[in-house]
Amino acid sequence: MVSSEDSAWDVPPSIFGTRSGGPTVQRLVLGSQLHRLRESRGITAEQAAEAIRGSHSKISRMEHGRVGFKERDVADLLTLYGVTDNEERAALLNLAREANTPGWWHAYSDILASWLEPFVGLEAAASVIRTYQIQFVPGLLQTESYARALIGQGSATTDEEIARRSELRASRQEILRRPDAPQLWVVIDEAALRRPVGSREIVREQLEYLIEMADHPAVTLQIMPFSAGAHSAMGGPFTILRFAEPDLADVVYIEQLTSALYLDKPVEVDSYLEVMEQLCLQAEPVANTTKLLRQILSEI
Repeated sequence: MVSSEDSAWDVPPSIFGTRSGGPTVQRLVLGSQLHRLRESRGITAEQAAEAIRGSHSKISRMEHGRVGFKERDVADLLTLYGVTDNEERAALLNLAREANTPGWWHAYSDILASWLEPFVGLEAAASVIRTYQIQFVPGLLQTESYARALIGQGSATTDEEIARRSELRASRQEILRRPDAPQLWVVIDEAALRRPVGSREIVREQLEYLIEMADHPAVTLQIMPFSAGAHSAMGGPFTILRFAEPDLADVVYIEQLTSALYLDKPVEVDSYLEVMEQLCLQAEPVANTTKLLRQILSEI
């Protein structure tokens, strides 16, 4: 378990492709490479768009990794950008093919909202995940029963849909069982731990599971107690994802009722990083987490 005195970002670099982020990250990496190549050659987005018989907005979507890639388009852009080395071209074209391969979560496309899909891919590929939650236990640390009870309060209306959504959440949790599991640093508000979700037995089981996961080598868990009073993140929960791949910027994910925000501009990300650091300082030290969880458990 990482201590609160350590930096949450001190992770060893990895070779791209060792994490199972699926097409989401491949698109981001390829888009970043194409943007770098275009800028280094002094070519405008309009000129690039003309070369692939597209539009300025298409180039923008490609460079931001928001769409799939046609190999022909990538090949034409590489030619325009003067990339003649066969190995470099082959590597980038292979990346384009991988970016079009459906991720494991494609099997849940019937219940996975379009705005949530990118997050699942980013989460699976992240090397560090930092999150603050105020209403409920973070999805990566939920028990099956807790997840079902929570999902049942949402838009899911049938037992089958609740089961499917619960299965998707369980599949996301597999990242913590991988040899290259991301470092997960969680700050949970005391309100989320005391809020009844389902039966008393479900809540107790969830708290016991958090006590178990607090000892997981990839998990750092802190509690923001009521006694901390007002703090800078009272506006709502958020998640920050960091990637080992040097071409990928940090991403802040903010989930809303029917949509989500993905922030990656440095000035925005830095603001959330600062707030997260403040939260970690205001929250109870990691050494007190198990004690506090047991105390709350004894009162339920």
